[in-house]
Amino acid sequence: MLDILLQFWQSSGLAQLFVCNTQLGPVSLPGNLIMLCLACFFLYLAIGRGYEPYLLIPIAFGMLLVNLPLAGLMDHATESAKGGLLYYLYQGVDLGIYPPLIFLCIGAGTDFGPLLANPKSLLLGAAAQLGIFFTFLGAIVLGFTGPEAASIGIIGGADGPTALLLTSQLAPNLLGAIAIAAYSYMALVPVIQPPIIKLLTTEEERKIKMEQLRPVSQTEKIVFPVVVTLFTCLLLPDAAPLIGMLMLGNLLKESNQVPLLVNCLQNSLMYIISVFLGMTVGAKATAEMFLRAETIKIIALGIIAFSLGTAGGVVLGKIMSKLDGGKTNPMIGAAGVSAVPMAARVVQKEGVKYNPSNFLLMHAMGPNVAGVIGSAVAAGMLLLFFK
Repeated sequence: MLDILLQFWQSSGLAQLFVCNTQLGPVSLPGNLIMLCLACFFLYLAIGRGYEPYLLIPIAFGMLLVNLPLAGLMDHATESAKGGLLYYLYQGVDLGIYPPLIFLCIGAGTDFGPLLANPKSLLLGAAAQLGIFFTFLGAIVLGFTGPEAASIGIIGGADGPTALLLTSQLAPNLLGAIAIAAYSYMALVPVIQPPIIKLLTTEEERKIKMEQLRPVSQTEKIVFPVVVTLFTCLLLPDAAPLIGMLMLGNLLKESNQVPLLVNCLQNSLMYIISVFLGMTVGAKATAEMFLRAETIKIIALGIIAFSLGTAGGVVLGKIMSKLDGGKTNPMIGAAGVSAVPMAARVVQKEGVKYNPSNFLLMHAMGPNVAGVIGSAVAAGMLLLFFK
């Protein structure tokens, strides 16, 4: 009887939790146990603190599932054995399917009107991508390969799906760490951006009240996604999956002909893909791949990338303000990162703080949606050079 109980214990996942994994190096506790605690911490942040719950809950639970010993949820399929459930769901990331579908849904909920009303805000979205390329150089200096550095740098775009697509193509071994870093910093936009804005602008600049945007015709809104798709994808074919899906979603919305499709994209499909994407990304955060020195470097480089992206947009906003005689509030440049609409809301909140009559939300949405396009173009450029 004792032998049966001992055999049962040794074959359970509980016993495996307390078997040290020598591949992880000098850690004080078994790797799987550490990762399970980390997954529970992320669940606390998502549920208890409300940090990006729609994505962080699936990511954290995927991390929890994949680190359960002997569960085999990410086991690869072989000729003699079936793969695990998460292995099959992960094919949507590995084959580059989920991120473009997310962009399709984002496009269906995006209004490019503010960008069309103020085209120069496209430059602010481009300037906010500087963090990607500066961080890329920093990652090279720290010893990462070109593809790995490109995947780390894209965190600066504050665009989760773009970061996942690029990393799955160039550096799948870093997917777990980059996903956690990217979505964590997206959730911390209201914490990270205000100090940077305050550091780079004067109180007088923060008080600038911008004029109301001109009305944008429906024809402009319909032509825009077609023109952007043709121009961008012909110039940079590697950006076609993201740009094409983003603009298709937007065209469906602006056509006013398929409201049921638009409703499906904005709601049902968005949430379904988000669950699959989150779970499978979290499933890449195994102890062997996550508990490494590179993870700390990635998290540090990620905050640098995001901060430089915000700073790049604000600095260009200051230049624009000088050139147009103070008509542009430089703070809207901070919304040039792709965190839609969180970054625009931060700008609105800061604007009201210094000038209660200021309404900067729509002005900030121009750079914000431009940042979505900019991060996709940046990803296409990096894929062109490193794929």
